[in-house]
Amino acid sequence: MDDAVRVVIVGAGPRAVMLLERLAANQAVAGSDSAAVTPLHVTLVDPHPPGAGRIWRRDQSPLLKLNSMAKDVTVFTDDSCRIAGPVSPGPSLIEWAEEVRSGLRPEVTETDAAVLAEIAGLQGESFPTRRLNSAYLAWFHESIVRDAPDSMSVTVVQASVHSVEWAHAPGDGGAHLSAHPHVGARAHRVGLDTGEALEADIVVYAVGHNARVDGDRERRLQLFAERNAGTYIPPDFTADADLTGIRAGQDVIVRGMGLAATDLIVLLFEGRGGSFSRAADGRLVYEASGLEPRAHLGSRRGVPYRSKITSALQGDPPRLEVLTSERIAAFGAASGSLDFDDVWPLVATEQLLGYYRELFTGHPERVCADWATFSELIRRLPWNSAELLDAIEHAVPDAADRFDIMSFDRPLGAERFASPEVLQERLRAHISGDLAQRTEQRFSATQGLFLATLYAFMAVAEIPRDAWNERSRTQALPRDWHAYFSYVASGPPGHRLEELLALTEAGFVRFLGPDVQVRCEEGVGFIATSRSVPQAAVATALVDAWLPESHAAASLNPVLRELGARGAGSQRTTVHPEHSRVVDGEGREHPSIFAVGSFTAAPESGAFTRPGINALPFRQNDALAIALLEEAARVREQRVLAPA
Repeated sequence: MDDAVRVVIVGAGPRAVMLLERLAANQAVAGSDSAAVTPLHVTLVDPHPPGAGRIWRRDQSPLLKLNSMAKDVTVFTDDSCRIAGPVSPGPSLIEWAEEVRSGLRPEVTETDAAVLAEIAGLQGESFPTRRLNSAYLAWFHESIVRDAPDSMSVTVVQASVHSVEWAHAPGDGGAHLSAHPHVGARAHRVGLDTGEALEADIVVYAVGHNARVDGDRERRLQLFAERNAGTYIPPDFTADADLTGIRAGQDVIVRGMGLAATDLIVLLFEGRGGSFSRAADGRLVYEASGLEPRAHLGSRRGVPYRSKITSALQGDPPRLEVLTSERIAAFGAASGSLDFDDVWPLVATEQLLGYYRELFTGHPERVCADWATFSELIRRLPWNSAELLDAIEHAVPDAADRFDIMSFDRPLGAERFASPEVLQERLRAHISGDLAQRTEQRFSATQGLFLATLYAFMAVAEIPRDAWNERSRTQALPRDWHAYFSYVASGPPGHRLEELLALTEAGFVRFLGPDVQVRCEEGVGFIATSRSVPQAAVATALVDAWLPESHAAASLNPVLRELGARGAGSQRTTVHPEHSRVVDGEGREHPSIFAVGSFTAAPESGAFTRPGINALPFRQNDALAIALLEEAARVREQRVLAPA
């Protein structure tokens, strides 16, 4: 295909290959008439394996797992997807594993004994290892390449992109998409770290999660650690962090209690040879290796993210009642004036409706009112009003069955503890209670809460970026709302919290409490304090256990820094909300430069997703693929018109 339009995708992780699948699917339905179909040559560039990319690559600890169950992971569109392109169903992770072990996927020639053993025993409720997910994603990529239409070829280049020299800026040759500067224009030039360069008619930035250049705060902490023979580890993806500086028996303060902290604890304890076993009374017990440190965990809330939910709904199906499509459309017309505080009351109401719908319809013997009447109260009264709280107390006799958003979000509230030991007991009781609420079927109302929160998150993501005010765009949405959603709906598997309990009982993990502050004292080390306890913790190591914030100008990835320097968003890259073309600082769209992923200002949607929820990544990728194919057709047309 010498006349093929050249597409370079920067990145080859899940988001990139899911886009590749949408390109192949839409290209296939265009037909086989060479005169009507624009041939494509797609090149994916990534130093890591295609499909898995950096985050999900096989080359990481076999102890690290997804925080999603195998039945909740898919990379394929399904009948729930409202997309313009064709739906191309395929197996979820659990379905793929079942097909592999039953011999229905002979093309999968896995040789890793541990991965094969995991496939053999995987169930829908299992939390797969990242290495198994890597195998699934690698197969997904291979299947796309194998089944791609004849009019589309795919090449993978294992390298890093260090620069993209745009052939023209947005608006050159005409400011509108109908006036494209292709006639006589040279190609975009994609520079690789190998010294080679690729020419491209169309470029898609599909870089996954990326690290940041250390800021002033991180550099100060690093210099302090060096002066005091200590260790400081800045925010990073835990699988990539260098933990060798944390010594056996060393005290280490860990700021953050989310998924990064969970992975850190796994690597510092089980990863160093420790193990867990069941005692005669059923409790999980930690058996030390002698190589582990002593970890002191603290955060803003002072508690871990809520456990992943494994119960199933047994009442009425979930649905949004107040965050309707009509309400979302009305919010979308706000033209820069919408504040998240205007939306939050509806989100909170949906959470209450989701939780109590399942309690009232799934466990009617535990309530004293009918759902029709009670749900009307929830819709009518403010979510945090005394009148609604009083109604809940009368309708739900058992306090353990009640859901209060404020205490759920900040379970320690303003509590004070006489000693660190009292705090440890309080946290162990909290974690044990959370495990029961999130994993036992009798508490399936928490599944209703989870689904309501998930659907609300998806609904809020539909509101165009331009509708929000500056505070919401820069703080409330990407930080506060996303952090709350992660706390509610994206915590660790339950067994990880059970392991954490075992580590606290063995004396290797201590909790610091909420609103932790860390100061540096020369000759002493890092000192952590919390308003809730009188004593401080002193350590010679500090780990900031959270993921680096997406920030183009401060990214370690030179390509994203280059995007920021071009004015396409100093923090997150600005893209058109419908087709993901890059938009410059003057609001001009580039006709042949696209971007998709967490580094963009588009709604955060992840990569792979749950089946059956009309997930945003599929809609974003499909719209981008269609726009890209339309642009490819225009490139081809302009070639024909170009003077010889």
